[in-house]
Amino acid sequence: MNTSKLFWAAAALHLASAPSQLFAQGALDDYRRALSLPEKYKNATPNADVHPRWIGASHQLWYVRSTAAGQEEYVVVDADKRARTPMPDTMKQRILAEEQALRSAPRRYWAERDDQRAGDSVASPDGRYKAFIKNSNVYVKELASGRERALSLDGSPGEYYSARIRWSPDSRKVASLRIRPAEKRYFYFVESSPADQLQPKLHKREYAKPGDALPFKVPHIFHVESGKVASPSAELFAAQFDLHSLEWDSESRRLMFEYNQRGHQVYRVLALSAETGQVSTIIEETSPTFVNYRRYYKRNLKNGSEIIWMSERDNWNHLYLIDRRSGRVKRQLTRGEWYVREVLHVDEQQRTVYFSASGMVKGEDPYFVRYYRVGMDGAAPVCLTPDDGTHAAWFSADAQYLVDTWSKVDVAPQTVLRSAKDGKVLMALEKCDLTTLKSLGWIAPEAFVAKGRDGVTDIWGVLFRPSSFDPGKKYPVLEYVYAGPGSAYTPKSFRALHGRHQVIAELGFIVVQSDGMGTSFRSKAFESVCYKNLKDAGFPDRMAWIKAAAAKFPFMDVDRVGIFGGSAGGQEAMGALLFHPEFYKAAYAACGCHDNRMDKIWWNEQWMGYPVDSSYMACSNVENAHLLTRPLMLMVGEMDDNVDPASTMQVVNALIKAKKEFELVVVPGMNHTLGGSYGDRKRFDFFVKHLLGRQPPDWNNVLDFEF
Repeated sequence: MNTSKLFWAAAALHLASAPSQLFAQGALDDYRRALSLPEKYKNATPNADVHPRWIGASHQLWYVRSTAAGQEEYVVVDADKRARTPMPDTMKQRILAEEQALRSAPRRYWAERDDQRAGDSVASPDGRYKAFIKNSNVYVKELASGRERALSLDGSPGEYYSARIRWSPDSRKVASLRIRPAEKRYFYFVESSPADQLQPKLHKREYAKPGDALPFKVPHIFHVESGKVASPSAELFAAQFDLHSLEWDSESRRLMFEYNQRGHQVYRVLALSAETGQVSTIIEETSPTFVNYRRYYKRNLKNGSEIIWMSERDNWNHLYLIDRRSGRVKRQLTRGEWYVREVLHVDEQQRTVYFSASGMVKGEDPYFVRYYRVGMDGAAPVCLTPDDGTHAAWFSADAQYLVDTWSKVDVAPQTVLRSAKDGKVLMALEKCDLTTLKSLGWIAPEAFVAKGRDGVTDIWGVLFRPSSFDPGKKYPVLEYVYAGPGSAYTPKSFRALHGRHQVIAELGFIVVQSDGMGTSFRSKAFESVCYKNLKDAGFPDRMAWIKAAAAKFPFMDVDRVGIFGGSAGGQEAMGALLFHPEFYKAAYAACGCHDNRMDKIWWNEQWMGYPVDSSYMACSNVENAHLLTRPLMLMVGEMDDNVDPASTMQVVNALIKAKKEFELVVVPGMNHTLGGSYGDRKRFDFFVKHLLGRQPPDWNNVLDFEF
């Protein structure tokens, strides 16, 4: 008997001998209750979702508050007067019109590169000239005389100058990138059932993938009067992933630019001398794994001599004050085993930086976000949001005030106006009450922490119970996974309904989510676990966390653990079955990037490195499809333009060749998703069948129910 038959024989024996309470959920009534939750909880938590917006550079802000009746009230707050008033109708109409215009504005497809071939002319600071691109070269025109002349002569369609021209402050020099383009890759997909015609439509998207050739860029400086050209050697920026951010210094002597090396192990801020054409390094970040350039912040101070720079160089993400000329670190502005998340404002006159961070308060969830200010003189940061929980804050333009909302997954949010000087509460704005929600049977999610794979590192997660929860029963565990590096994903703030978690829990599952090693906002070493090893996906930590949770909560059945996710989570959900079949018993994998060679270049080369090597194959669900021994459902939208749909079809092909059993759901017209309402139904049914051991409802004959 082969491994698959042995598994199903054992499963049948287990279900036959299991107590009847295992089959107490997953029936049609449970589906009805699950799908009723969004409507049931819709108006049960008024003022739980406040998103204020400051009005220009003023000390006034507006936001929308909700009532228990489901109505919206627009209010305006004057921070100076500590006054709140209803928003005038004229202002409301103007704001709604502006937001509608923003939503309807055309957007470039996210993977489409701007070739920089075309652009408007650029006027010199003194108004004497305008610079522009003509015949792939840089030209200037003297406005008084109308005379124009070429500053470059070597441009051509195959190696042209960028239209993103940068004038020096003294109006005597022009900078532009000389670009050698690379052949673009496109992927294609068919819209089988368009709404406006019978015949299908073929679509294509520009979409660079790992290993593809990329454009090569060299900055040039042209002296307008003399015709002199500063054309540098490319030694310090030869292996380009990207080169960007041309910026002159205040003396018009040097052009600064940034270089991201292919493979992401080197990132440099460089300076090109306008006189000598020599390139020097101002800032250099290196890593044996990857420089996470998405943790990026750089600000050139107006004094012309300093840069505020964000770096993980000491294993934690912190802020540094850099000498702009030498690149020397003048001062590390933040320090410690905690993580700077974002810089919100820099007051150069007061030499103060306002930022968010997590992990500074010992003993609390290290992912909780708080807000701080720190001086450039080396003083300790001052916390502006001291209340217990995770915070979201919005600062006024001059950083004199901030609006602060804080909560936990099980604690209702509060919103106040604070002073950005010391965090003092100046005015209470909104407070959510959970009385109505609890009266409807809501059970709060529960945060849980346990040690990870090394027995030392804390892994934080959350679990969701069904509203019909009975502590005397055993519930299968269903894990939602998204372990893509670059962020953390487990909920930390309050929501009445974490939809994809709480709804499916109602069918009779304990739904869990955690952030294992390989995700972000902890130490650099914590995140680097993913390097050239995306199939790790934190699974050793996740499994340890689930086992520890089951030891504390005996209603969790670790012999029946399923997993689902989409995108990177789709790859990881299937990977759970391939690489950890002893623990994970069934998986739903939606729109997965099942082979990192098939997915977008910037995400995959960041974590898997360059050049493309055998590590890509080792992490591929396609290459490892033959390892499947557990129930698997694959879902893909035929119009997914985030992850190439062919990635799913290639893993399907590999499974067929390996003679494996699985289910495939292709949704016409669907983009990058977990499957929409039909995908929800298929996912619910799949886990009801394979984890609860019940036959799902016969939907062809259920006429009074709709997903």
